[in-house]
Amino acid sequence: MKIVVGLSGGVDSAVAALLLKRQGHEVVGLFMKNWEDDGDGEHCTSRVDLVDAVSVADRLGIEVEAVNFAAEYRERVFASFLAEYRAGRTPNPDVLCNAEIKFRAFLDHAVAMGAECIATGHYARVERDDGRYRLLKGLDPSKDQSYFLHRLTQEQLSRAMFPVGHLRKTEVRRLAREAGLPNHAKKDSTGICFIGERPFREFLSRYLPREPGPIVTPEGERVGEHQGLMYYTLGQRQGLGIGGRRDGPGSPWYVAGKDLGTNTLVVVQGHDDPRLLSGRLRATDAAWIAGEPPEDPGDLGAKTRYRQADAACALRLEESGDFRLEFARPQWAVTPGQSAVLYRGEVCLGGGVIA
Repeated sequence: MKIVVGLSGGVDSAVAALLLKRQGHEVVGLFMKNWEDDGDGEHCTSRVDLVDAVSVADRLGIEVEAVNFAAEYRERVFASFLAEYRAGRTPNPDVLCNAEIKFRAFLDHAVAMGAECIATGHYARVERDDGRYRLLKGLDPSKDQSYFLHRLTQEQLSRAMFPVGHLRKTEVRRLAREAGLPNHAKKDSTGICFIGERPFREFLSRYLPREPGPIVTPEGERVGEHQGLMYYTLGQRQGLGIGGRRDGPGSPWYVAGKDLGTNTLVVVQGHDDPRLLSGRLRATDAAWIAGEPPEDPGDLGAKTRYRQADAACALRLEESGDFRLEFARPQWAVTPGQSAVLYRGEVCLGGGVIA
């Protein structure tokens, strides 16, 4: 087949292209530029990533094309990102980026190039079962990225390939090293793709005004001042700027809530404070891999954040299309704006945005 591989400049997508070429496919690389640098070369790595992608393509003997999806990204992902922060929530733009850019804008472009499928370096697997496509966890539990792919549709999965999904990261690096790929030892990228390594507060303040306000305890005692509710998320411990600990060492402060009406940040002391635990949640904007929610609500687990172990839960669907989850054990710092993603064993069923 003719397959267009999203070459990011990282080792995972490089090995994805390597494996497909070894299988005899016609492989073409495509480098996606999803964010304009704003003239800030210090923190944005897109130039370096492009050089690495071209170097990999040269080593593999494949063509590579650079395509700018920055306009689509701002319209489909970044606008929603800012709207969520304005509403006091903590969004996960990588989920929307996969659904709207990597597996929609990129897929459309690849099909126009004559490709039958696209491939990326995600740690996940696709399986066809009875004419339907299932999204499975990557075999490396420490790298599984199905959480970020839970909004993909049957049409998108039918054209998606994840060549490294059945490998562990150590094996991926070994293959890259043995093949002489120039980025075999490149450090994994972290954080939100368009922010890079720059300070998050500095970046966000370019687009949303700072609105300082009081930090209070649940009893209403003022213990400090926050720099703007958008900078904080539930369960956050670092960067609160609260000078003292009333109960002495061992009782750090944690963000337990936000009150947009009074522009107040609520904090508690101690990781196990009951105000940081949630036995249930409601999620909106649901998306289901099969195109419809699971008929059998039993034997389900859910992640309310990436890298979290699946938590046993019961699913209740609502007529609106939203859903509720009731957990067997209360979950820590369930955060509005993040994704609640459901699983049955290794199979990712879909999910929604925590409301």
